[in-house]
Amino acid sequence: MVIAGRTHTNAPENARLLGTARNSLFDRALLAMPPRTGRLAEPPAGSGLRAVPGDLGLPLLGQGLAYLRWGPAQQLDSYRRAGPVSYSTALTDKAVLVAGPEATAVVVANKDKAFGQGWDYYIGPFFRRGLLLLEFDEHMFHRRLMQQAFTRPRLEAYVEELATVTEAAIRRWPVDRRIEMYPTIKSHTLDVAADIFMDADVGPERLRLNKAFEACTHAALSWVRVSMPGGKWRAALKGRKVLEEYFYRQLPAKRASTGNDFFSALCHAVDEDGSRFSDEDVVNHMIFLIMAAHDTTTTTATTVAYYLGKHPEWQQRVRAEALARGDGPVDISTLESMTELEHVIKESMRLVAPVPGLVRRSVKDTDILGYYIPKGTLVGVAPWVNHLLPEYWSNPEVFDPDRFAEPRREDKSHKYAWMPFGAGAHKCIGMHFGMLEVKVVIDAMVRNFEWELPADYEIPWSFTTMPYPRDGAPMTLRRR
Repeated sequence: MVIAGRTHTNAPENARLLGTARNSLFDRALLAMPPRTGRLAEPPAGSGLRAVPGDLGLPLLGQGLAYLRWGPAQQLDSYRRAGPVSYSTALTDKAVLVAGPEATAVVVANKDKAFGQGWDYYIGPFFRRGLLLLEFDEHMFHRRLMQQAFTRPRLEAYVEELATVTEAAIRRWPVDRRIEMYPTIKSHTLDVAADIFMDADVGPERLRLNKAFEACTHAALSWVRVSMPGGKWRAALKGRKVLEEYFYRQLPAKRASTGNDFFSALCHAVDEDGSRFSDEDVVNHMIFLIMAAHDTTTTTATTVAYYLGKHPEWQQRVRAEALARGDGPVDISTLESMTELEHVIKESMRLVAPVPGLVRRSVKDTDILGYYIPKGTLVGVAPWVNHLLPEYWSNPEVFDPDRFAEPRREDKSHKYAWMPFGAGAHKCIGMHFGMLEVKVVIDAMVRNFEWELPADYEIPWSFTTMPYPRDGAPMTLRRR
């Protein structure tokens, strides 16, 4: 089988492109174009550093079109062509692509604090001052306060509510007809986020909020970055206003409540010095975290359902593990013991990383593996490429969850070989809850349904800040 789509061979570089291209005339023409090479900037004389090489792609469009078409395939090809540090352009945007565990380590470990966050460029207008967009001491202060919402007792309470809500919702899913799995799961995860994180029933506002979140996430890679009628940028700015209005409307009640939901926890979080989040802080964090909580979970759960449909033997293994725990709602300890399911989820996130890239910006002149990086350079880290390298993974195109089991543990081949939750200071604060939520969704699915996908069906992934299936991932569930 092939990762994310069909396999293409670029003969001159002997590189396999693992994207969603469909071998059209357009695809073949794009692949056949000779590379336009370039260099980012000349290093200072006598520094001993090298200039970052790169393939500049198409005139004006650069590599942007190739990435939107093939996603990690384009990045993997750049890694094979130019090495772990390369330079590319898309319209007027210039960026250094970092791939491979060794180069990744330099950026995310950030030992000399040469790299600040670079997400402002892409999502700053829509998710301003979310945790991912804060830096250094301010980021650590906000992260420490926010961690109070992810304590073990709170996670146990979240999971108890999550299991009850999810089991009831998934039992109502239609059977014996095609449904689009991605929007079905997305609708559910937004309800879960509202119920657990906000203790609220979004009801008729669900569609409006979902559209607002989608507009904000899909505008990140927009080439037209001004508010024009009909444009993604304008839709995202309007979406941000919708989200602000909703959360500010809920805020007074949350300040006054003593609830166990995440929203209330942020309102009442206080550090040892008595510092608290401002109203603006709470709203900014809620907008960002609700997006992250339901978008990444939706992508991951859809990917797991897809691979279980393609591999019925693994679906049966996961089902047997789920049925062995007996009836009744699942608790956090039981979920943590479900290793077959965990390995399937980890393998699915390896093959389709829910967050395909990390963005940083150099805050001073520095270097990555001896390549000169001037101050102000946008740096994109490509963890998805790390997930596909045969240097660290056996048969990386093959769906093989046992690679995460003892004694193989291929994810331990390098600290940065597998990093779907990011790494370093900005590693996902909600990663444990996210894994638990996906487990609850898939546990309910395998206990209630069976499904199988045609051998020749491949999800046509679309690549923005997060991958999503262009066809909605159609599947037919059968009641067990």
